[in-house]
Amino acid sequence: MSHTPATATTKPGESRFQRALRSLLYGKDVDRNVKAKARLGLAIVVFAAVYGIIALRLVMFASVSDSHGGTRRVAQDATATSRPDILDRNGAIIATDVKTPSLFAEPRKLIDVDEAVELLTAVMPDLDATEVRERLSSKRGFVWLKREITPKQQQEIHRLGLPGVGFLSENKRVYPNGTTVSHEIGHVNVDNQGIAGIEKWLDGQGLAALHMAGLATDRLQKPVELALDLRVQFALRDELAKARDKFSAKAAAGVILDVNSGEIVAMASSPDYDPNNPKEANDPTRINRLTTGVFEMGSTFKALTLAMGLDSGRINLNTTFDARMPLRYGKFTINDYHAQKRVLNVSEIFTYSSNIGTARLALSLGVDYHKAWLRKMGQLDRLRTELPESAEPIVPKNWGELNTVTIAFGHGLSVAPLQAVMGVAATLNGGLLIPPTFLKRTPDEVKAVAKQVLKPETSIKMRYLMRLNAEIGSGKSSNVEGYYIGGKTGTAEKVVNRRYSKTKLLTDFMAVLPADKPRYLILVMLDEPQPSKETHGYATAGWNAGPTTARVIERVAPLLDIQPRFDLPKADQLLLVGNKVTR
Repeated sequence: MSHTPATATTKPGESRFQRALRSLLYGKDVDRNVKAKARLGLAIVVFAAVYGIIALRLVMFASVSDSHGGTRRVAQDATATSRPDILDRNGAIIATDVKTPSLFAEPRKLIDVDEAVELLTAVMPDLDATEVRERLSSKRGFVWLKREITPKQQQEIHRLGLPGVGFLSENKRVYPNGTTVSHEIGHVNVDNQGIAGIEKWLDGQGLAALHMAGLATDRLQKPVELALDLRVQFALRDELAKARDKFSAKAAAGVILDVNSGEIVAMASSPDYDPNNPKEANDPTRINRLTTGVFEMGSTFKALTLAMGLDSGRINLNTTFDARMPLRYGKFTINDYHAQKRVLNVSEIFTYSSNIGTARLALSLGVDYHKAWLRKMGQLDRLRTELPESAEPIVPKNWGELNTVTIAFGHGLSVAPLQAVMGVAATLNGGLLIPPTFLKRTPDEVKAVAKQVLKPETSIKMRYLMRLNAEIGSGKSSNVEGYYIGGKTGTAEKVVNRRYSKTKLLTDFMAVLPADKPRYLILVMLDEPQPSKETHGYATAGWNAGPTTARVIERVAPLLDIQPRFDLPKADQLLLVGNKVTR
């Protein structure tokens, strides 16, 4: 006699839906007892896991000593969470968290609001009595009265014995170096959230999400290492401040870039601000001129123009251009500051900083070629780094011959100075355009981001031109005994009321160190330096930015592990050595 499983048996009075549901739960032709035992076992495992998690959380809460546990749960979304330490390349602390007390109240527990207001304002006169009374009268469960109070204030308020008034320990961001690294590091708000610089970048990398998840604890956060060297940073900033005072400049800025990795070893812009007092950052005169400002870079841009000509294959160092007469375009006349009034070859165009010769070289290749070259060199698009603050270049809408003429020698195109440094670095490091970074990079990371934009042999010729200019041209003022420096001056007239001003200048100097085997590119920039007796009435780059660069090199070269040499070869030998290498 055959036996039919219970799951297959139709019960009297059972509807079709019930039969389908029973079939779905138990299946067909399956022993219900076996399946029930399996499901019971699964339920036990699930409940055990849930109770295990609850038990673990209870242990965690029990292990944390907090006299205001209930209050902290009420205010956990408002308290300032922790952030990772930020270190320089040598491990020195740039930014860190310290614990600081903050004053809160639970209005529902207060007995006498007026008495509380009177006592609290007596201890802390900076509190607004009206605002405090309004908060304490709100009958809310939790209100902040003062964030980041001093230990002395905490002690005095504690002695008052006010019910419903207490303290929460919060994380406060501190910057031990003050103004030294303000523009790179940025700052945070009262809730320890990054609102500028590397601090803001950190939040964008997932730190803000960790805060929301409650996982941004001191134990879980690894320090962030920057490429910055605090020793070099201090020396650069110090020399820029001295130059700003000496030449009565409106502002000064500078950067030191590793040309082979794109790492920014130092960057300063004066006037700066103290990130411990972030209100100073709201002053428009304290912007970071290297990334958030855009400027016409003057004759330092000629390095890009001459590199374009040499890399095209149509022009060599001996190619000549007529610089006997000024160039005229309608009402515009292009002159040379150091006019030679003769035909110049490419080397002479660079050392005499000839606007006419540079313009004719650019015109010989054409407007479209010039525009495409500058785009390839990263000069026509916004430069992106870890710093959220960056400016868009100001590019002519209708780019014609006149635009190519003026842009060739550094007028008519405004870029972020760090952007120009990136482009010039590519002309010296073998032809690799490497995006600048404020973080350390490994060789593999460099390979991943570097882009070959010009021939290595072009780079050899550019090193020669930079060194030649330091020997016999406008770059002589940057020379430091024992260091093989190459460089280029730049002086740009600023636009005032839509006209170029003869008295308001932006001067800059770019120096490569050492010129034969480039490691660093240094930019020094002065905004509206003034002439003086010491400069014989001149305010151009050779009289201010150049000498300032020399003082910077004198101080930072030993810190950058560049040894002095006293057998410095002439610039011509760079070409001889370069020819042997390329063959």
